[in-house]
Amino acid sequence: MHAVEQARAVLTRLERIDALKQAEVPAAVLLDEVRALLTEAEAWVGADRPGETATDALARSREAFLAGAPAADAALVAR
Repeated sequence: MHAVEQARAVLTRLERIDALKQAEVPAAVLLDEVRALLTEAEAWVGADRPGETATDALARSREAFLAGAPAADAALVAR
């Protein structure tokens, strides 16, 4: 699958989780969906950025967040 298809799968899974939450399904059902979401998200990262590790992705995300965060938020993240 290409990165765009992987991204769509993640978005579809998020919508499904939201609908199930609103339907007040048992927590075990939601947990299964969240596990599936993690698998799909990992596939998306792999398709979008081959060879990138989870640590790399987290570092990149943190840098992006801090670049747009006010000073107070940056101090909280640094803790």
